[in-house]
Amino acid sequence: MKQNFTVRQGALDGVEAFLSVAQHRSFRRAAADLGVTPSAISHAVRVLEARVGATLFLRTTRSVGLTEAGERFLSRAKPAFEELVAASEVARDLGQRPTGLLRLTVPRAVVPILLEPLIASFCHTFPEVEVEIAASEELLDLAAGGFDAGVRLGQFIAADMVTVRLMPPFPFMVVGSPDYLRRRKRPESIDDLRQHACLRMRRSNGSIAPWPFLNRNKPVEAILSGPFIAHDYSTLLGAAIQGVGLAQVPGPLAKAPIADGRLRALLTPFAVTVPGVFLYYPGRRQVSPKLRAFIEHFKYRSADAPRDRTTAKLKGANSS
Repeated sequence: MKQNFTVRQGALDGVEAFLSVAQHRSFRRAAADLGVTPSAISHAVRVLEARVGATLFLRTTRSVGLTEAGERFLSRAKPAFEELVAASEVARDLGQRPTGLLRLTVPRAVVPILLEPLIASFCHTFPEVEVEIAASEELLDLAAGGFDAGVRLGQFIAADMVTVRLMPPFPFMVVGSPDYLRRRKRPESIDDLRQHACLRMRRSNGSIAPWPFLNRNKPVEAILSGPFIAHDYSTLLGAAIQGVGLAQVPGPLAKAPIADGRLRALLTPFAVTVPGVFLYYPGRRQVSPKLRAFIEHFKYRSADAPRDRTTAKLKGANSS
């Protein structure tokens, strides 16, 4: 494979010239193969021999042959150089077309709502991309974890991240099962929740999350108690469906069980609306083709996704 030849400083200086001369047994043909002058090839080989400390070629007016040192150098240098060229081609492919491993960190609740309907069609459309989803409520460092991007509620994304909206703003809803509400009086105010079994979420930092509300357009947080604590909204939702207690969960997660009667929506006048769900990644680097393909595929396939194809920075968001 022809490569553009330049004399570089370092351990690989002259290796490409050496390999070409060894292949063609001719400085002139090697120069033609690499697109440089014979004198440039000769100089590169001389520099290499000086650095190695051994003569690599036997030169006569009629032929070029390898010395014993040259034969041994060839046996090691040729496969190593070929591996280096192959590595460069792999890296070039990753930079030019959707291929390789796409790693995403996402909350568990997002997987059934957003990703499960998308993954099959994405993998079919882009068979050279492997998708790895790390489902966790913990706010992981993308770079330290080796992730291409993350998915989170907007209020938990640092302001220096580039974001792509995946879901519009939605309310956090208090829900309870018909069975639970037959046993307990339906709450009509935020204070009424103190008389109920409230299922709670433990944050990644170890604290128990309060329930946020809007009361007369003022944000309030209710510190509640109950028999059950989970680390993700999907588990809280399941416990609420089983009648363990009331839960406060993202509206999209509660939509199906409310529609089919397994849950009832409560305290809707006090529901707080959050900015929505966003995919995010560091703004200091260019978007890889595999991540760009994922973003565009989501926007095309998802009926609920916004149709503008721009990214924006969340202003005023804070990390959690």
